[in-house]
Amino acid sequence: MDKSTQRSVTAVLDGAPYATRITTRGLELIADEPTDHGGTDQGLRPHELLLSALASCTAITMRMYADRKQWNVGPIGVTVTMDRDQHGAVIDTRIHLGIELDPALPIEQRERLAQIARSCPVHRTLENPIHLSSGLV
Repeated sequence: MDKSTQRSVTAVLDGAPYATRITTRGLELIADEPTDHGGTDQGLRPHELLLSALASCTAITMRMYADRKQWNVGPIGVTVTMDRDQHGAVIDTRIHLGIELDPALPIEQRERLAQIARSCPVHRTLENPIHLSSGLV
C-alpha cells in the first residue's frame, strides 16, 4: 500500500544568540547550543533533537506492539548515541540504539521487541533515501 504523509515544524531564531523556538501542532520547545558553543543552553542541541526523535519513536513503537500483544513489559529504555567523523565535506555518521528491557521478560518477547525497534517510522526514514531541498519562501 502506498502512503504519503507530510509533517511540518517551524523554527524561529529571533533573540538570544542561538535559542530557537520550535513549533508544530500548537506545541513549542526550544533548541539551543550550550554556553561553551556561544548559546544560552535553554534547550537541546539540534543533533540531540534528531537523536531524541529516534529514541522516543523507538520506545513508542515497542510499547504499541507490546500493548497490542497484551504483554506487560514494564519500562522501555532507549539510549541513542551518535558518532560523527568529518573529513572535509564528507561526514561519516554512526548511530547506535541501546534498548533496555526488564531482564525478567521471556527471551522471545525481548528478541521480538528488539526486532520491532528497527521498524519505528523515524528509523525507517533514516535508513531510506532522504531528499533535502531548501529555498526562500
